[in-house]
Amino acid sequence: MEMHAVKPVSGPIVGRLRPPGSKSLTNRALVAAALADGASRLVGALDSEDTRVMIDSLVRLGIAVIIDPADRTFQIHGCGGRLPNRNVNLSVANSGTTIRFLTALVALGQGTFRLDGSERMRQRPIQDLLDGLEQLGVDAKAESAGGCPPVVVHAAGLRGGRSTVRGDISSQFLSGLLLAAPYAASPIDLALDGPLVSQPYVRMTLAVMREFGVEVESPADLSHFHIPRGCYRGREYAIEPDASAASYFFAAAAITGGRVTVEGLGRDSLQGDIAFCDCLERMGCEVQYGDREITVVGRSLRGIDADLNAISDTVQTLAVVALFAEGPSTIRNVAHIRHKETDRIGNLAAELRKVGGEVVELSDGLTITPQPLHGARIETYRDHRMAMSLALVGLRVSGVVILDPRTTEKTYPEFFHDLVRLTTTTKQTQS
Repeated sequence: MEMHAVKPVSGPIVGRLRPPGSKSLTNRALVAAALADGASRLVGALDSEDTRVMIDSLVRLGIAVIIDPADRTFQIHGCGGRLPNRNVNLSVANSGTTIRFLTALVALGQGTFRLDGSERMRQRPIQDLLDGLEQLGVDAKAESAGGCPPVVVHAAGLRGGRSTVRGDISSQFLSGLLLAAPYAASPIDLALDGPLVSQPYVRMTLAVMREFGVEVESPADLSHFHIPRGCYRGREYAIEPDASAASYFFAAAAITGGRVTVEGLGRDSLQGDIAFCDCLERMGCEVQYGDREITVVGRSLRGIDADLNAISDTVQTLAVVALFAEGPSTIRNVAHIRHKETDRIGNLAAELRKVGGEVVELSDGLTITPQPLHGARIETYRDHRMAMSLALVGLRVSGVVILDPRTTEKTYPEFFHDLVRLTTTTKQTQS
């Protein structure tokens, strides 16, 4: 197995960088552009495993996509809501956004579509989305126990009308329905059954739809949605840097008492995960918002009690920062992350304990009490966020080794390169 030994830094990390494009924005924009009338150009798009499997699936469906890795641009020739190919098998690896968005998208087509993925994907629930599609006239079935992939969709278009969908496991079920809904035979009214996790991601979906020409009616609490019949229009669309990826570098500043600036993000970002900076501010850091850049300055850290339901992709990052704070920290209201790439509560607790943290696992989160830390070999569970977040421990603690570091290719192929570059720049500045 490949591994990466993290080298500790002798002092504060100081530097600036621009992370790659947002995975969440890239995949949403890919779906809208694929369905649009005309051609689209996505600028600053993320080229990673998650976006590659989305593009591969779109190409199999008959959508023309051209990737320019050097310029980080994707050219997409939209199909005007009429999928060219029928009876297609799609492989999505472990990309939750891809399988959930495309399950709704292929319902617009004609024929039989089968979507499958990795072993872990076959354990990730999708039945709530299938139930929502069934209410709109779609014949879609999950083949694994517990309503998990593979998924088979016998497609004959979306009927339209009313549908109710649960949002307490993943907001991606709702986002998938929203993205496909403008091409139904009649307008669609979507209602939520129960609470909605990760609300900022649904707001992101609505913003992308708006940018591509479809306006959705919904109240401020996102309890229901009216989607008129319409069509996306091809356009040039700029992708923000990934705010979830930025959290690792903000955290690096926090735990080393350093100063890190992330370019391309600001208070008005479409991505809810910039609220991670609010958590760092509560823990004692200084946060400075500039013109399309955010700077975090590390200070003495204190433990906090944080509801991370809206920004649950940053749970692992905040948990690592908590190891270096004074006093315990509690992260709560994130029970749904047990259904992500791995059990991001149970497995995270196990790895934090390996490096010496005192961790109490809760049903919907965990409490971390700082203790003397030591090196360890960190399992990543094929979870990119486990690899990137736990690597930060090694900035302050000798002997931290990340197993299977290539798992970061899912969303951030150059993560370890950028982390090393940032620490190298810091050493040069100090000398």
